[in-house]
Amino acid sequence: MLAFILSRATPGPALGPLSYREHRVALLHLTHWMSTTGGGVTFTINCSGFGQHGADPTALNSVFNRKPFRPVTNISVPTRVNISFTMSAILDVVWDNPFISWNPEECEGITKMSMAAKNLWLPDIFIIELMDVDKTPKGLTAYVSNEGRIRYKKPMKVDSICNLDIFYFPFDQQNCTLTFSSFLYTVDSMLLDMEKEVWEITDASRNILQTHGEWELLGLSKATAKLSRGGNLYDQIVFYVAIRRRPSLYVINLLVPSGFLVAIDALSFYLPVKSGNRVPFKITLLLGYNVFLLMMSDLLPTSGTPLIGVYFALCLSLMVGSLLETIFITHLLHVANTQPPPLPRWLHSLLLHCNSPGRCCPTAPQKENKGLGLTPTHLPGVKEPEVSAGQMPGPAEAELTGGSEWTRAQREHEAQKQHSVELWVQFSHAMDAMLFRLYLLFMASSIITVICLWNT
Repeated sequence: MLAFILSRATPGPALGPLSYREHRVALLHLTHWMSTTGGGVTFTINCSGFGQHGADPTALNSVFNRKPFRPVTNISVPTRVNISFTMSAILDVVWDNPFISWNPEECEGITKMSMAAKNLWLPDIFIIELMDVDKTPKGLTAYVSNEGRIRYKKPMKVDSICNLDIFYFPFDQQNCTLTFSSFLYTVDSMLLDMEKEVWEITDASRNILQTHGEWELLGLSKATAKLSRGGNLYDQIVFYVAIRRRPSLYVINLLVPSGFLVAIDALSFYLPVKSGNRVPFKITLLLGYNVFLLMMSDLLPTSGTPLIGVYFALCLSLMVGSLLETIFITHLLHVANTQPPPLPRWLHSLLLHCNSPGRCCPTAPQKENKGLGLTPTHLPGVKEPEVSAGQMPGPAEAELTGGSEWTRAQREHEAQKQHSVELWVQFSHAMDAMLFRLYLLFMASSIITVICLWNT
């Protein structure tokens, strides 16, 4: 069995199972099965010394003495090694040793026994993608049948290279390879084969990985190949492992909190700018979002630029942009209430265009008697003087008329000032509405993207 546990290939504290060149920790269970064919001398163990205490150790001395040599009776016949593994388990290796055989009827009915693996010849099966030294525990045993079939279960913790494409993290799917080969024996001396069918290994591995781990096994396939090295050919079995990350952990710890903070920032547009509470509220949210990114950085990939990193950058940009927009509007309204500058003609035309019925640009609701196109003399409270036909003002009336004209000019000035203030308020509402709709569009597109990536 082979269990994938992905970890960083670079030194330092563990930052989660992500990096561009990432190695997977695999617990391997190797089943080497070697079989030999062809004629030769038959070796039969004398088990006359077997009794109620089990096998006689001295009966196998002739086999143990041949440990340095490949167990064949015909040197020209290659040894066949069958390999089987299950994700998150042990690598099984099975082979036949023609030097070992006994008659169970003569040996107290014993058909299988265990013995120290160090006393037997073992095939040098290794994984080409291996990055670390072999950390197999010492003192393992092997099971030997009366027909010479040896089964050796070797637990291995394997660090192997796997190039990961982390752009769609945490919804990524990866394709890794495990290549089993011999380091010493060429195809003339050793051939590799399968102990189990690929679908059996896949089903067993999938059942194990469903209960634990961050990864889900999608499929497993194999291919046989020959490795040419130094003019010699070495037999190989290549396993292609397709795995998919379980995104629940990252969605709950990264995407959901970030979405909540952005949504709260969008709702802050309902706070009146004149109250003075919007700017401190947005600053607090921005600081909280930065603290959140610092705390969750351990879950992000250490290299590359995943899509989730772009999402966080856009969230941060929106929050900074809305804060700057709020500061600008606060300053603008302050200036408009003290000494309002005239509204540029192009901006006035844009507001008129946006305020027209059926336009998509939102503006703040207006009162019936305060349209954008009204002139100061048409504003409420400002009336034209009424002069009767055929009447000319006398000297006293002229004095009164002069005072009335001054009052009228003062009223027109105040009305024009109020009209400018209203225009700048209209402009601030339009900016708030536009940025608020941008927030809604961003949040909707983010939710749709997450749903699509999760379901593919």
